[in-house]
Amino acid sequence: MASADSFAPRSPIAFRIPILGAIAREWADGDPDFPLILILALVSAWGCAVAIWGIPALYLPAVGLAPLMLLALVALTRG
Repeated sequence: MASADSFAPRSPIAFRIPILGAIAREWADGDPDFPLILILALVSAWGCAVAIWGIPALYLPAVGLAPLMLLALVALTRG
């Protein structure tokens, strides 16, 4: 027979991912300034990467996001 705990609602899958789950939980339930703090932290990490590795750390995120931009352009032209 199943216990009563097996029928308890589970948290969303995004909350259970190790590092991203903490970010998702904080985004959903935490401080209202968290999105700004997250953006500042990501920009700071990118700046540190540029300071350590130089020019490749500067342009590789743009190269990596080029397919996403292509998909966005295709989605826009299809209407």
